[in-house]
Amino acid sequence: MTPVELKEALHNGGPVFGTLIVSPSPFWPKVLGDSGLDFVFIDTEHIALDRSQVSWMCRTYKAMGLPPLVRIVSPSPYEATMVLDDGAAGVVAPYIEQVEQVQQLRGASKLRPLKGQRLDDALAGQPLPGELADYAPGFNRDNLLIINIESVPAVENLDRILDVPGIDSVLIGPHDLSSNLGVPEQYDDPTFLKTAETIFTKARAKGVGAGIHAWGDIASQARFVDMGANLLIHKADIIFFKNGIRTELAEIRESLGLKTGDGPGGDVNI
Repeated sequence: MTPVELKEALHNGGPVFGTLIVSPSPFWPKVLGDSGLDFVFIDTEHIALDRSQVSWMCRTYKAMGLPPLVRIVSPSPYEATMVLDDGAAGVVAPYIEQVEQVQQLRGASKLRPLKGQRLDDALAGQPLPGELADYAPGFNRDNLLIINIESVPAVENLDRILDVPGIDSVLIGPHDLSSNLGVPEQYDDPTFLKTAETIFTKARAKGVGAGIHAWGDIASQARFVDMGANLLIHKADIIFFKNGIRTELAEIRESLGLKTGDGPGGDVNI
């Protein structure tokens, strides 16, 4: 899938499926090439990856037809421009609550290479001069802008946020959203589910993609798609490793007549 095809699916169809890639191992692309993914999600907000690691990951996965969506550390337009320069197909901006934040990110992702007063004028609605009016859209044609909706203020401002041109999808961060709602990690709580459905419904009504990063069972993830999500980030490589190693080691111990230790468990929240 190309970035343009992913963008088209988010606005007009889907669903599309990805996973979080924690490991920067160069062996990983070989494994993921025929795994059925539409895109990969790379998170620099919560995971210690340096710029050179992120860049080779982005360029490798993009060349494989797996557009890399990179969550930046903060909703900074400078960080957004940086990861796009490093090969990201799309920017995921964390913890957005205000229209002004989205406008700045729009400038960084959809109006590059404009900066300074020229960018401020364009964001204020002034027409671009000369050939720039055609150049900027073409230069940024492949770039996706995805914003995390993770709080009550974000939901309250969602109608205004969605009126900003250039948003390709919203994305729920369930850990942060559930915590902000006062029901941390309670992903079956009616308040959380109702809020998620509201976000999905409003985004899709505006022709904007609607997504969630989920790590529950298959039924719970399918439920989000049924509620209107058309972008699903399914768990993470580290979760697949954890689940696989625990399951198979337990089976080996059982086959040898050894006691299976319960050990510490719990979800991986990212």
